[in-house]
Amino acid sequence: MGGSVRDLLLGKAPKDFDVATSATPEQVQDVFPRCRLIGRRFRLAHVRQRGALIEVATFRGVSDPDDGRNVEHGRILRDNVFGTVEEDALRRDFTINALFLDPVSGDIRDYVGGYQDLTDRRLRLIGDPRVRYREDPVRLLRAARFVAKLGVEPYEDTASEIPELAPLLEHVPPARLFEEVCKLFMTGHGMRSMEALQRFGLSTALFPGLRRGAGPGKIQLGGVLSHTLQNTDERVQRSQPVTPAFLFAALLWQPVEARSQALVDAGDSAHDAMMVAAEEAIAAQARRISIPRRFSAVTRQIWMLQLRLTKTRGKRWKRVLHEERFRAGYDFLLLRARENPELEPLAEFWTKVQEDHEVPRPGEKSRPSRRGRPRRRYRRRARQTG
Repeated sequence: MGGSVRDLLLGKAPKDFDVATSATPEQVQDVFPRCRLIGRRFRLAHVRQRGALIEVATFRGVSDPDDGRNVEHGRILRDNVFGTVEEDALRRDFTINALFLDPVSGDIRDYVGGYQDLTDRRLRLIGDPRVRYREDPVRLLRAARFVAKLGVEPYEDTASEIPELAPLLEHVPPARLFEEVCKLFMTGHGMRSMEALQRFGLSTALFPGLRRGAGPGKIQLGGVLSHTLQNTDERVQRSQPVTPAFLFAALLWQPVEARSQALVDAGDSAHDAMMVAAEEAIAAQARRISIPRRFSAVTRQIWMLQLRLTKTRGKRWKRVLHEERFRAGYDFLLLRARENPELEPLAEFWTKVQEDHEVPRPGEKSRPSRRGRPRRRYRRRARQTG
């Protein structure tokens, strides 16, 4: 059902398959002993079969909109009213995600016109957009992600309500928004996702600490962030690893750099200024998007390394070279150098350092490498006694 059927029709390999059934979660658990029931808002069954995890959902019915116990700010908190497959299709978000594949006959069941919308490459929200976006504000981000990922064009009523309803994202749990940001920027279409967020005025709702751009809901991207998104897309296409730590280092570098410089101008040391700026930026962003500590700690290290990478005198650079996050800090410096030409000599220095340790500091002439030359032997004198 849903995205897996959509991807099959588009000729893409689904990353997983979700199952929908008329059986309740408890009935699914009775049939499959290795089953775990999860979810508060949507009760689901996670079934493990032959090492694979299969998510099983019960067909949803129409919930009572007057039941205030399950709704807050128009957002559905709990939705465990079960119904038929036709009712379940109407409860989906977009028509292209409401397609069902019968596993026995192989037939595709379409109750909302999703097949035609997919053929036409159109994105249409099921039902009244204002109501459906309020039920789950994350649908605002999903609309932008599908535009970027699938190249679909939204219907007018699907797109027109998004900028006005962007503030609803403030009511979404920060941990859930972290997952959505990773889907937007770390699955191979990050640059297009940012363009879609800018188009729909969603950028400032996600990143309120960044400088405002030219237009409602837009931010100033800057070279570091733009190059990071492009490089991340290229790495995903080459099946190379990517990490949220580097992504957020680029996303938040703009306010961190500005705040750090302001503190230095006020008399703080560069180290202390960077520490304070880093803590403030991450804390402010965490109020909207919760960044797990295992990633935020690395983000801080990348920023702090930008200071240590300026230390090229004496032998201090050798200690920096063996830092655990040196490579991430170096890659970040290269991105900064693309935006600021004054950093190019420093970036060149660290590039050469990794090829041959005997290189000069930026601005000095190169010295010949000792690579391949015999080492001078020294004979230790015997120590006199008596």
